[in-house]
Amino acid sequence: MHMIKSRYTAAATALACTASLFAAQSATARPAAPAWQQVGDGITSGISGLAVVPGSRAGRTDRTDLLVARDNKKPGENRLALIRLRPGDRPQVRPLTWRGSRAPADLEALDAVPGRPGEYVALASAGTGYHLRLDAAAGTARVLGTFTVPGASEDDNYEGFALTSQGHRLVSVWADRGEDSRPGTLHAAHLDLTRRAFAAPVTATFRAPYPAEHVRHVSDLKIGASGALKVSAASDNGDDGPFDSALYDAGTVSVDGRGTIRLTIRQSPKPLGRYAGHKIEALACLPHSRHGVLGTDDENAGGALRTVVGGPC
Repeated sequence: MHMIKSRYTAAATALACTASLFAAQSATARPAAPAWQQVGDGITSGISGLAVVPGSRAGRTDRTDLLVARDNKKPGENRLALIRLRPGDRPQVRPLTWRGSRAPADLEALDAVPGRPGEYVALASAGTGYHLRLDAAAGTARVLGTFTVPGASEDDNYEGFALTSQGHRLVSVWADRGEDSRPGTLHAAHLDLTRRAFAAPVTATFRAPYPAEHVRHVSDLKIGASGALKVSAASDNGDDGPFDSALYDAGTVSVDGRGTIRLTIRQSPKPLGRYAGHKIEALACLPHSRHGVLGTDDENAGGALRTVVGGPC
C-alpha cells in the first residue's frame, strides 16, 4: 500500500511539473500584447496621419519621434504635432505651428519624402497635398508648395497617402476611403515633387472583408521597402463609436524597367490583425526594423498610439 501511494505521489508530482512547464512555455509563446498609449483627450487630439522623424530607432531603450497630422478644421486648432515615445514613459506631445499658408482643414494622411530628410507630404480629404519642411527646433512646419491629386472630385474623401522611391523615381499612392458597399479606390503615379506634377495614374479598388458595418475600406496605407502595400480599414459609428479596425496586406506597388507602375491588389487581402475599440487612421514603419506604429482617431475619446511588430511594415 505504501509503495502504491509513493508511486501515485510521484506520478502526480511529475504531472504537475509537466503542466507547469507547458504553462510556462505557453506564457512565453504568447507575450502580453503592447498597450495603447493615449496621446490626447477629446475630439481635437485624434491622429489621422503618421510619419517617422529621422533618428528614431526600434528597441527597448531607444526613442521614437513621430510627426502626426490631425483632421481639425477650425481656426486655432492644431494641425500637426511631434510625439516622442520612450519605453516606460508617457508620450510627450508637442504641437507645431503651421507656416507658409493658411492652415488647411481636414488633414487625413501624411508620409515622409524618401531621400529628403525633414520633408513630408500631408494630404487633406478633398485631395489637396501640402509639401512641408519640418523645423523641430523651431517647432514649425512650413509649406513649400501645394498640389491637387489627379482626378479629385467632390465625391471623394481621401484618407490614405504614401510615398516610395522605386527605379530612382518618386512614386505616390493615395486612396479614397470608400464606404460600406462602395470600395476604396487606390491610385498610383510618379510624382515630380519639384514641379508638384503627377504622371497619369493607375487605379485599383480595395474592399476590406472586416469590419462589416459603417466601414471605411481604406483609412490609411503605407508602402514597405519591398513594395508591399499595407492598408488599414475602420468602422466609424459616430463621434462616440463603437469603433473597430483591421490591418491588411493588400497587395504590392512596383515599377518595371520601363518605369511603368503596377498596382496589384489581392482579391483576398491577407489579414494582419484586428483592433477592437479603436479607429485606426494612421500607419508608420520604423526604419531598419519590423516595428510599426498604429495611430487612432477615436473622435471624442481622443487619439492613441501602439507599437507593433510587423503590422504595417
